[in-house]
Amino acid sequence: MRISLTSLCLIALTAGPAAAASSVTFYRDGALLHQEAGAVKGVIDLPLPAAILDHTLTVIPAPGTTITSVETRTAGSGGGLNRELEALTEQRQRLEDRLQALETRETIFTSAAKSQSAKAPRKSKTNPDPLQAIRQGTDFAIAQLEAVYTARRKTNQEIRKIDTLLAAARKNSRPADKSVNITVTPPRGRVTLRYATTEQGWQPQYTMHLNDNGPARLQLSARVTAQMRGFQTRVSLASLAESTGGTTFPAQSGSAVLGSYQLPIVQEPYSEGLFNTFSGTITNTSGLYLPAGESALFRGGTYLGRVRFDGLSSGRSKHITLGN
Repeated sequence: MRISLTSLCLIALTAGPAAAASSVTFYRDGALLHQEAGAVKGVIDLPLPAAILDHTLTVIPAPGTTITSVETRTAGSGGGLNRELEALTEQRQRLEDRLQALETRETIFTSAAKSQSAKAPRKSKTNPDPLQAIRQGTDFAIAQLEAVYTARRKTNQEIRKIDTLLAAARKNSRPADKSVNITVTPPRGRVTLRYATTEQGWQPQYTMHLNDNGPARLQLSARVTAQMRGFQTRVSLASLAESTGGTTFPAQSGSAVLGSYQLPIVQEPYSEGLFNTFSGTITNTSGLYLPAGESALFRGGTYLGRVRFDGLSSGRSKHITLGN
């Protein structure tokens, strides 16, 4: 489901002069809106986005205003498309869970491979050929790592396919019409509506700057994809559940810089040539989860191309390649 921009613009127009105070903050998994609205003859009748989350609507009276009744209404139905959206969303969440499990498996078998290769060969009656046993243990750990890398690649491909299906389903969906009717005193009383939606209104974008030595500088920006006239827009790297304490950033001209991090990176030997190449392993020491997104790659200020930056948990490492 997605926010009806027409409905939100109508809300902004209905709210009158105080609409300038209305705001929307896009979080990693949804949006939180604060909407100012004024009554006409004691009544406020406004449309609500179909993507509103249940039990998040709060109506706050302005000083001097008393709320006498609040009634929400739903007309029509999203039908099968809504069920399809729910199924696709659940499937995507399961794939995200699989990626986290694969990260854990990678850590385990990486440690196992290092442990096997570091063992000192000791011959015994039960182990007459210690070198062969060490090689077998190392080969097994490496084979498991290869399986993890293959599973991760396939999982990321499935996530991208589901994202395409979700975008198409949201475009074709005809959600139920929702509205709220509020009566207040005095006749021109004012209220603030606060509610959350499932709208993911921004996409992560990265810029990675490489040096010959030392850490890489990774800048994370948000490209706002759901502009709403009459709303002050902010973006946060936090989730909706963390909205009470999450840091937010103002979005100007459709984008916002969320952070810049100096991250350790181990680069493979680089040679200049006609075709730009890069290979290296970066470690997330930011203390935050860095969501998946495309990254522009620079070396010494020179643009080399774009790479895929998969989601990376704090303390985890990822291998990044360009042109290999």
